Amino acid sequence: MIEKSLKVIDRFFTFFEDWTLFLTTMVALVTLFVEVILRYGFNRSLGWPDELVREVIMYTTFIGCGAAVKNRSMIVIDALPQVVPRLKRPLLFVSHAFTLFFSVFIFYYGVKNAILQVMTQQKTIILEIPLWIIFSFLPMMGVGMFFRTLQVMWEDLHPKIEEEAEETA
Repeated sequence: MIEKSLKVIDRFFTFFEDWTLFLTTMVALVTLFVEVILRYGFNRSLGWPDELVREVIMYTTFIGCGAAVKNRSMIVIDALPQVVPRLKRPLLFVSHAFTLFFSVFIFYYGVKNAILQVMTQQKTIILEIPLWIIFSFLPMMGVGMFFRTLQVMWEDLHPKIEEEAEETA
C-alpha cells in the first residue's frame, strides 16, 4: 500500500518537476538569446529579460531541490560512515530527519511569507509579477522535498525490512 502510494506521488512529482523545469529553463534561454541578439546586433536592450531570468533561476533552484533529494544529489559529508561503516544507517536516518525538518520549516515560513505578499500586494519592478507567486516557490519546495525524502527513506529502509522478514522465516 505504501509502495503504491509512493509510486503515484513519485510519478506526479517527476512529471511536474521535469516539465516545469524544462519549460521555464527554455523560456529563460530563448529570452536571453533574444536579448543578446538585440543588445549586440541592434544596439538595443530590453529591461525585463534580466528580471525574468532571475525569477527562473529562483524557481529552478527551489523546485530542483526535490529532484536533488530523489536523485540523492544532495551534498553530504560521508567521512565518518566510511571510517565506521556501522554508523551509516543511523547517520542516514539523522540526515533524512534533518531534511524533513528543513522541508517543514521552509513550507511553514514560505506560506507565511506568501500570505504576507498577498496582503501587501507587492509586485516585481519591471514585469509586475505579484510577489506572492514567487514566494509560493518556497512552500512548493517544502512539499517536494518532504515527499521525496519520505520516498528515499522508504527505499533505504525497505530492503532492511525484506531482509528481516527472510531471516525470521
